[in-house]
Amino acid sequence: MKRKVMAIVLATAMAAGLTGCGAASAPTEVKTETETEAATQTAAAGENTLTVWCWDPAFNIYAMEQAGEIYQESHPEFTLNVIETPATDAQTKLTTAATSGDLSTLPDIILINDSAFQKNVISYPDVFVDLTDSGIDFTKFGPAKVTNSVVNGKNYGVPFDNGAVVNAIRTDVIQEAGYTIDDFTDITWDNYITLGKDVLAKTGKPMLSMQAGESDLVSMILQSAGGSMFDAEGNPTIVNNELLVKAMDVYAELVKSGVLVEVNDWDQYVGGLTSGNVASVINGCWILASVQTAEDQAGNWAVTDMPKLDGVEGATNYSNNGGSSWGITTNCKDTALAFDFMASTFAGSVQLYETILPKSGALATYLPAADSEVYGEGQEFFGGQPIYATITEFAGKVPSINTGVYYYEARDAVSTALSNVIAGADINAELKNAQDTVSFQMGK
Repeated sequence: MKRKVMAIVLATAMAAGLTGCGAASAPTEVKTETETEAATQTAAAGENTLTVWCWDPAFNIYAMEQAGEIYQESHPEFTLNVIETPATDAQTKLTTAATSGDLSTLPDIILINDSAFQKNVISYPDVFVDLTDSGIDFTKFGPAKVTNSVVNGKNYGVPFDNGAVVNAIRTDVIQEAGYTIDDFTDITWDNYITLGKDVLAKTGKPMLSMQAGESDLVSMILQSAGGSMFDAEGNPTIVNNELLVKAMDVYAELVKSGVLVEVNDWDQYVGGLTSGNVASVINGCWILASVQTAEDQAGNWAVTDMPKLDGVEGATNYSNNGGSSWGITTNCKDTALAFDFMASTFAGSVQLYETILPKSGALATYLPAADSEVYGEGQEFFGGQPIYATITEFAGKVPSINTGVYYYEARDAVSTALSNVIAGADINAELKNAQDTVSFQMGK
């Protein structure tokens, strides 16, 4: 309770400062899930009040709190109740409410992982409000990001954090091998493997590491070429998928050449970066938060785009991995307020993204933010490079694909196939097994 009261006091003081001599605005109140079993119903019944479920105090919750304070500047009577709800708990509660037919326990706004958004909307169509005509301008977000929450041509999510893929490289390591960041920019995977072999020979450091048994890099390569594991109707297309085969071939060659080393778990993966055992990382831009924990490496990192597939028409150097979006539930008692709140903050405020970036590292897929002075500032850790503007630009170039309702099931099946292929199994047989597994899980 002390934590809740302190949050109210601090938020009220900050809001009062924003509104000057006028009436103090209502507080942005942050509650933990256990503190507020009935808070959702109570807040939903109030006027000028919205309740939000999200997780991660340093990232999502912080961003939502700042959005509340910005909105309160022009709406001093507005109250925002942010309830800390772990992602797995939010999904469980959403599923329970939907299957029981009692949606009264749901908040006004809920954060959903992008790769699970379409599945939730399709599985529980009565839960989510159609945002297509809400007044939110979805053209101001990266197209690929928007696609994650589109079902049957209708928008159901407001894009939030950026999962655009970056190729972050230790400039001091590649310099030792005679290269600069420009040598790794706008290149193909064949180029990358050639350079990586040379860096390994001259420095003893592999370029990359990945967790064994994970197909994240394969998925990133696949999307960069506009490929997917599902067709437009949502059917699995793992068998005879030429782009998927090419992506897996690249991964196998990276491992065989020693340019990529596989590790056992996430701690070893991050440890390889911070200890300097590998020369680079290719992943969603959120990985840079882990990179920057190695303070002794400040100034020796730079960011560029990822390699693209060779000989594939339309292949790009851009992809995405991770991210989430905000959904508005049908339990919301004032959808007009929710629409305006989202349109004025996450879908309309460069100030919001400028505010949350320095503390949380929450990068926008809101394209106008790329032109802000804050996003354009050089970052000392990355040798003065304005990485945030660069990454936001990347986000606008990611190919839009159908990730599929059963994305997680397909990813896991392909991960198993990839491990077996690395061990020497036939790739076509493994892909057939993977598709059979996904089809079974889909009930086909």
